[in-house]
Amino acid sequence: MAKSKERSLSQHMAAKKTVRYIVLILLTIICLFSFYILIINATRANSQIQKGFSMLPGSFFVTNIKNLLANGNLPILTGLLNSLIVSAGTCILSTYFSALTAYAIHAYDFVGKKFIFSFILAIMMIPTQVTALGFVRFMNQLGLINNFIPLIVPSIAAPTVFFFMKQYMESSLPLEIVEAARIDGAQEFRTFNSIILPILKPAIAVQAIFTFVTAWNNYFTPNLLLSKNKMKTLPILIAQLRSADYLKFDYGQVYMMIFLSIIPVVIVYIALSKNIIAGIAVGAVKG
Repeated sequence: MAKSKERSLSQHMAAKKTVRYIVLILLTIICLFSFYILIINATRANSQIQKGFSMLPGSFFVTNIKNLLANGNLPILTGLLNSLIVSAGTCILSTYFSALTAYAIHAYDFVGKKFIFSFILAIMMIPTQVTALGFVRFMNQLGLINNFIPLIVPSIAAPTVFFFMKQYMESSLPLEIVEAARIDGAQEFRTFNSIILPILKPAIAVQAIFTFVTAWNNYFTPNLLLSKNKMKTLPILIAQLRSADYLKFDYGQVYMMIFLSIIPVVIVYIALSKNIIAGIAVGAVKG
């Protein structure tokens, strides 16, 4: 009797496990299907794409790349480099200074600490569009139109990244480590750079991915500040290509440009995903 119950229980668990795997596989297929269509359309000619949907790749991959690179109005390689500079700079400044700010709020007691924390959280509620006009006018007065500085330097103040780092520190950074470093004579910046940052690696990896992708896909602010072709980022160039004359509109080039634009994002995710998985594993061991 006991053996039959154990057998039925194991069969029930196996059935539940199978259902979970099926659901996960279906969700994965749904998520990756749009990327598959993007890659397929990047290999097809404009006339083929206009005919409708196809699951099979075409033979115009190289042709679409050549047509895109030959388009004098769209400096695709320059746009890739510009987007990479802005996104990488934003990613580095945002994650480092947000972690530094969160460390200051977490590790120190000072007058106005709660007010500063609440003020930073309140800034999260203000949409970028609300302050855009004043920001553009201010940058114009400083002579920073058609410059990457207004797109990179303000990322130092990133309330969302700061909040994530602060919450991570509260769960994973005991203050005893900081006190021990001080007793050993380590300076504050040495403590932060050598001890705190390695502990924050998983949190930094997560926010680095989100920050990089957000900056890479940002169209609104760069479009307000950048008007020279040699300064434009990829989202602006993609919008220009899509708004071209109907007779000159080439879907093959559009899909190829979008395909090229997601490659750096995928590379960044693959490079940082190991740290995320490692952080999850460490948390599981601690639990």
